[in-house]
Amino acid sequence: MLKKERFQAFVEHFSTRFPEAETELQYTNPFELLVAVVLSAQCTDKRINQVTPALFKRFPDAKSLADSSVEEIFSYIRSVSYPNNKAKHLLGLGQKITDLFAGEVPETMDDLQSLPGVGRKTANVIASVIYNQPAMAVDTHVFRVSQRLGLVPKTATTPLKVEMVLIKNLPDEVIATAHHWLILHGRYICLARTPQCAKCEITHFCAFYQKNQPKV
Repeated sequence: MLKKERFQAFVEHFSTRFPEAETELQYTNPFELLVAVVLSAQCTDKRINQVTPALFKRFPDAKSLADSSVEEIFSYIRSVSYPNNKAKHLLGLGQKITDLFAGEVPETMDDLQSLPGVGRKTANVIASVIYNQPAMAVDTHVFRVSQRLGLVPKTATTPLKVEMVLIKNLPDEVIATAHHWLILHGRYICLARTPQCAKCEITHFCAFYQKNQPKV
């Protein structure tokens, strides 16, 4: 199957079955999503959604975070991965948004990545989900699934390289949603250690399945 055909099959399948795919993180505004994504690094969305209601009630905006302390923020996020570092990031993030961006989550990739705890992946999530930009955040699920499906070659060995291939080959209007397609497929079907090929609906264009299916 040609790469163009594989991308077409991917878009056709998911746009038909999951046209409104979105993040499983719970949020009500850009600030809350930014905080949730920062916290979600190397942690499950389920855990983050358990932590954020109390966190957002205490810190509803960047100014309230900026006026807090690492110790207080830590007390709300102690159950997530790397809580010490993330508490420091959130304090710095709140201060910078308050001081430099008038309390509003910035829109550009450069401004977003200037915030403590915000790397390219997090910036891409905000750019796509909040500001509807054709940005592709590459986490472990996106990286794994896009390569298994054959959308991205094995020579794309970094998240940035995977991002560039996906951006180049996906229509702009589906890029933001395709990020969620890949994540959700990786989270529930194309698992890292034991991919659930028997219940997968896209084996007909999956390079991994075609290479590894039993010979008959």
